[in-house]
Amino acid sequence: MAKTAEQIAVQEQVIETQEQTFEAFQTNAHFWGRLTIGCVIVLSAALPLYLSFVKGYHPGWQAIFAAFVAYIALVGFAWVIEPVSYYATLGVSGTYLSFLTGNIANMCLPSAAAAQHVIGADPGTRKGEVAATLAIAAASFMNIAVLIPVILAGSYILSVIPESVQAAFTYIIPAIFGGMMTQLAMKKPLFGVIGIVFGILMTQLPIPVFFKGLVCMFLTVIICVLLENYQTSKTTTEGEMIHE
Repeated sequence: MAKTAEQIAVQEQVIETQEQTFEAFQTNAHFWGRLTIGCVIVLSAALPLYLSFVKGYHPGWQAIFAAFVAYIALVGFAWVIEPVSYYATLGVSGTYLSFLTGNIANMCLPSAAAAQHVIGADPGTRKGEVAATLAIAAASFMNIAVLIPVILAGSYILSVIPESVQAAFTYIIPAIFGGMMTQLAMKKPLFGVIGIVFGILMTQLPIPVFFKGLVCMFLTVIICVLLENYQTSKTTTEGEMIHE
């Protein structure tokens, strides 16, 4: 049944209101995200600055620079890879919240992906971002509730856990990413195969560790985008030929 002019106008008004609401939501996310993360940065730097320049425990700039370079070599790649690769799933507000609370790879990202999968929301959409934000917030509260007793009784808990179980802790991150990749690859099996192939290839090539994750990510994204564009173009062409 054809829609009346009034129904179309109402629908357009609803869409416009939703767009304005989501823009306001992201504006607030940017404001509070920058404010809270900025406060955390200041508080994190306050203690070493106090110890260095007030209490006189400054270790010397050479030692600081050497430690900084060593730290960059170890985790510097994450400063580039994580914001870029996680953004599609986390969204604006989810990204701020994740980098504020931490545990992105083993808590925030899986929680966001699971929530989006349950409600059928695609990453990168408004619905997906809201779902990711709510899931990360809930996971963060649960994490705090679990961490408090673990911190208070952590040494005792570790002492009673068998060594065989402790040895399995090293496989937690690979298991989480493997489960997430399987979940996403079920929608696009070919893309999953491409990601696995490039991942295996990067481990075998003599590429610096700093670049392996970055190269793997960009190659996978570029190939998948090209294949998706090719498939879309092919489908459009076939549709036009059938129509003719």
